[in-house]
Amino acid sequence: MFKKILIANRGEIACRVIKTAKKMGIKTVAVYSDADEASLAVEMADEAIRLGPPPAAQSYLLADRIIEACKATDAEAVHPGFGFLSERAEFVETLEAAGIAFIGPGVRAIAAMGDKIESKKLAAASGVSTVPGYVGEIADTDGAVKIAEEIGYPVMIKASAGGGGKGMRIAHSRQDVVEGFSAARNEAMSSFGDDRIFIEKFVEQPRHIEIQVLGDSHGNVIYLGERECSIQRRHQKVIEEAPSPFVDPEMRKAMGEQAVTLARAVDYKSAGTVEFIVGADKSFYFLEMNTRLQVEHPVTEMITGIDLVEQMIRVAYGEKLTLTQDDIELNGWAIESRVYAEDPYRGFLPSIGRLTMCRQPEENAHVRVDTGVNEGSEISMFYDPMIAKLVTHDATRDAAIDQMARALDNYVIRGVGHNLHFLSAVMDHPRFRSGALTTGFIAEEYPDGFEGAPADQERMHLLIGLATLADVIERERQWLISGQLNGDDSPWPHDRIVHSGTEKWHTAISTTDDSFLVTVDGHEMAIVTEWRPGSPLIVGTRDGTPFAVEIMRKDEGLILEVGGTERLFRVFTESESKLFAHMIEKLPPDTSKLLLCPMPGLVVSINVEKGDTVAVGQPLAIIEAMKMENILRAERAGTVTQINVAAGDPLAVDEVIMSFE
Repeated sequence: MFKKILIANRGEIACRVIKTAKKMGIKTVAVYSDADEASLAVEMADEAIRLGPPPAAQSYLLADRIIEACKATDAEAVHPGFGFLSERAEFVETLEAAGIAFIGPGVRAIAAMGDKIESKKLAAASGVSTVPGYVGEIADTDGAVKIAEEIGYPVMIKASAGGGGKGMRIAHSRQDVVEGFSAARNEAMSSFGDDRIFIEKFVEQPRHIEIQVLGDSHGNVIYLGERECSIQRRHQKVIEEAPSPFVDPEMRKAMGEQAVTLARAVDYKSAGTVEFIVGADKSFYFLEMNTRLQVEHPVTEMITGIDLVEQMIRVAYGEKLTLTQDDIELNGWAIESRVYAEDPYRGFLPSIGRLTMCRQPEENAHVRVDTGVNEGSEISMFYDPMIAKLVTHDATRDAAIDQMARALDNYVIRGVGHNLHFLSAVMDHPRFRSGALTTGFIAEEYPDGFEGAPADQERMHLLIGLATLADVIERERQWLISGQLNGDDSPWPHDRIVHSGTEKWHTAISTTDDSFLVTVDGHEMAIVTEWRPGSPLIVGTRDGTPFAVEIMRKDEGLILEVGGTERLFRVFTESESKLFAHMIEKLPPDTSKLLLCPMPGLVVSINVEKGDTVAVGQPLAIIEAMKMENILRAERAGTVTQINVAAGDPLAVDEVIMSFE
């Protein structure tokens, strides 16, 4: 077996590979850019080598620097993780020429499957179902429009070398193609150094279902069941699960056998994934083959008990698979939530900054956390904004979802925007619970954007009661510190009036030997908790039922969140409440005549000039963030009076790009 391997990647996948390597007794080498010098992967590895500055093109994408690092540390093999160099056939050739093993498939498989145009031709020739479309190269926008109209709208514009949702656009009209083709080409060139584009029919009401395959260099190939990956935003997966609630045993067998057929056609060895788009009638079509470990591989590991990273390492060393197709059993259900540094309340725009607090749920037999960060880590604009992958497993789908909901409630992140609230809301969504999923789930269920999960009376009473309890505990602590409170009883009443927006509730608190009796508008509940001021979570039971509620003190009150429901509460005594009614409301500033940057990023282009008259919907600027291009459009007609930035300038959130009159 290899004595030492190098992980040519960063973040959670680098940490994931290191964990398995340590379990196998293999030493590890991490590589890092200047932005990742203090990363968790560097801390975990036995050795670490600097590659260069933060941009991937100057660090993680430099094959020659990776090989130099291998030689300097005597690493015998390279695990590429996903992204970066993981699907570059020329990288594998360079490693082989240097006598270094590649922990992944061979050059032929990567070359054939890495080009989406050629892979579709090969799949069709192998008898695998493919989506109708144009699989040749498209030279320009006019050609793209012509092809799209021949196929029939809607169509999917896709980068040939793409992945991770980059270089992809859905077009419902000629105008969508004109704008989407150019943006997709730019993203493809920026992310993959290859701007070739193809167009295919967009399957409506589609599910995204993929098959995990595993092969060796001795001609053995098996499939390990499917993963449902339909919950997506910006064509990037957010929540995955295994197995799929839509797939029956016959369909699983048919999809699995087609995936194996394709893998055999390219002499596939290692772990890989064949992705299918699935229609409501259970028809399925080949999308692409990812010749690497997938981000969502943990759900397959949880239901099969197979360590895919270990299998990749053993296959790369030349070992024969000890598993046959008959050995594969799917046990229970697993759910994965991708925890991102992004703001779901603002269209899932990426967020950057330092994790001033990062409290993960405790790992156990049901909960797994794959992460590459810890408290104090920096989320950089140069890389994917993933913070962690939270995975839960249980005997049934409902039980696995319940495990995920509890784990999300016990997860606290501060310092950057995050999607924990959104993930919690999805876990509680009736449509998700029913398994009626499509890739349009987020757009269909949150057409006006995510505004938090709705709260029934039971949840609201819990939040109101806990806000009251927190206020009482904080005030008693202040009295104790000041020396004004002596003995067991407070000299002031525990009755409160709680305000949230235009609503208000009357609450009261008394105590028993082991609980707080909290009353909200006449509804009483017994709360048991040991919460103390400063803790980010109130953990306890309400009438015997466990809960975990996040709490944060702000100048204007207390913010509490559970299950995706977040509310700001102001807790007053009766006299304070009367005075509050006379407070003048502070109105937000008028920004209707300004174009503000919605996320941290770089200016790609400014599409207008000072003095131009613009119409509603007209593109004004293109901002790149986390390698994704975002077109900012005019929300009202007007005349440009001032432009404050130029192409190449970095921007912060809410920075003024231009003004109008």
